[in-house]
Amino acid sequence: MLSRVAENLYWHGRYLERAEDLGRLINVNAHLMLDLPRKISPGWAPLIRITASQEGFDELFDEAGERQVVRFLLADERNPGSILSSLHQARENLRAARDLVPREVWEETNNLYLLAQDQLTGNISKRRRHEFLRTMILRCQQISGMLTDTMSHDHAWNFMLLGRYQERADMTTRILDVRSADLLPKDVEDLIPYDQLQWMSVLKSLTAYQMYRRHVRLRVRGPDVLRFLLRDPAFPRSVAFCLQQLEDCLAELPDHEDTLRVVARLTRMIDQMDAHELVEGELTEFLDRIQSELVQIGDSVVETWFQTV
Repeated sequence: MLSRVAENLYWHGRYLERAEDLGRLINVNAHLMLDLPRKISPGWAPLIRITASQEGFDELFDEAGERQVVRFLLADERNPGSILSSLHQARENLRAARDLVPREVWEETNNLYLLAQDQLTGNISKRRRHEFLRTMILRCQQISGMLTDTMSHDHAWNFMLLGRYQERADMTTRILDVRSADLLPKDVEDLIPYDQLQWMSVLKSLTAYQMYRRHVRLRVRGPDVLRFLLRDPAFPRSVAFCLQQLEDCLAELPDHEDTLRVVARLTRMIDQMDAHELVEGELTEFLDRIQSELVQIGDSVVETWFQTV
């Protein structure tokens, strides 16, 4: 397979996952604003920090209100990380590699972008926004399901999965990082119920709440949420699950040793963490280290398979 085509498939996987994850995040944040009293609500600014787009946002807007943040993350073509931009990039990367995927997958990806282009114009009401995001998330999942069931699980498939699971692991750590920084003081007793709501919002941002309650069977607490989202081997959006998928994909590709070594190092780091100590004060530093390792994984993928001499 040409390195250029492999790179297109890798970035299709990343951009499609990015659009879906961002849609979940916007919807969950809207619900959190309804649950928390206005005086302690984190507002919409954390979403800009989660997506690492603070500089670009500040160049365009003077305040981080709901209208500005939602417009920026949904449909602003000046934001390369917006849902509309991500769906555009997913389509363009798949266009360049469309001979390697089922025709139905290309058609659905193209139709999803056209739907977003049509729906994300003019003033977007809250109801219209919610309906679009719900549809977009379901159609992203449909594309992923079609790929799983109709595409040969060969090298092309492995490159798409590398993109998907690297992006998913990155988003999980970003949500944990920013949401945990916004948590309320632990020594104010009358705020304890709201602290639980905020950890619940972390779970719901990753569609993890139901599975957490099923498998952990404890009330929602920081250390338990952290262990579940970082270390649970069976939940598809935990970092540990994503790293295992990366490892499985890499094992099928040639010249995988250097990249696999970085994945194994990150896996060991997560296995050895102490969730209670992290929640008490070192969580941000730990998550920064995870994100740094994920960047190194991405750099290794590029250097090994995409760079041409």
